[in-house]
Order: sequence, then C-alpha cells, then structure tokens
Amino acid sequence: MTPKRKMTPKRKRLWLLIGSLCVLGAAAALVLSALSDNIVFFYSPSQLAEKHVPPERRFRLGGLVEEGSVRKEGSEVRFRITDLNRSLEVVYRGILPDLFREGQGVIAEGALDRDGVFMAREVLAKHDEKYMPPEVAKALKESGRWQEGEGTKK
Repeated sequence: MTPKRKMTPKRKRLWLLIGSLCVLGAAAALVLSALSDNIVFFYSPSQLAEKHVPPERRFRLGGLVEEGSVRKEGSEVRFRITDLNRSLEVVYRGILPDLFREGQGVIAEGALDRDGVFMAREVLAKHDEKYMPPEVAKALKESGRWQEGEGTKK
C-alpha cells in the first residue's frame, strides 16, 4: 500500500485555476453557439448568385422591387427584387408594409427554397421618400447603378 500524498496549497490553486478555465470555456462556447444561430447575412441578388447560398439557410435579400413584378394571389404576394443587374423571385405570405411599392428599396428576410425562389418571412420597406436601406444603397453602388442624389438619407 502506498501512502496518500497530502495536497499542497500550490496544487490546490492549480486545480482551482484549471477548473475555473474549463467552466469559463464552456460558458464562452455556449454564448458563441447562441449568437451564431442569430446571425443573418445580407445579400443583393448579384452577390447571392456569386455566393451559392445553400437552400434553407436564413439571410436577408435587399434591392429594389422590380417594376411590373408584383402579383397578389390571395394572402400570397409574389414579386422580384433587383439590384439592376440581376433579380430574384420572392414569395411572401402575409400583409406587406404600407410603404411597399414597385421601384422602392426593400429588404426581405427568409431563405431560398429548393427551386431557387426566395421564401420571405418578413419584408421591410423604406420609411420616407429619400431613404433607402444602407445595405441596398451599398449594393447598388457596387453594381455601378447608383445615381448620386437618389435614395439617400435626409
């Protein structure tokens, strides 16, 4: 039989430090996991074509509502969002914002279905004549279709 060793104060502090680091690491992992579920990326139709986002992955799609593309079928609304280079079909079930109309900036949150149609859960529209969502304005500038003085914040 071997005699039991007495734990020294130095060894006790070491084990306390190791245990504390493990608990802190587990807490950090849980927080990061919760945050990653809430991250929603923004894409314009052109960026979306380049990124190849997998179906069912939630993101925001922004651009202008394409002229002549809005069709209402009961509670379902179909329209196209464009960045003036590419456009994408959007389906939304629900009540659209009062300010939603063709030619205006919108951001839709949702996911692509297997057919490449964007199934929107929420649609956000601009709130005054000069406002355009910053992400939409940036995407239009990157596409080279931005005209200075259009859709800027007052």
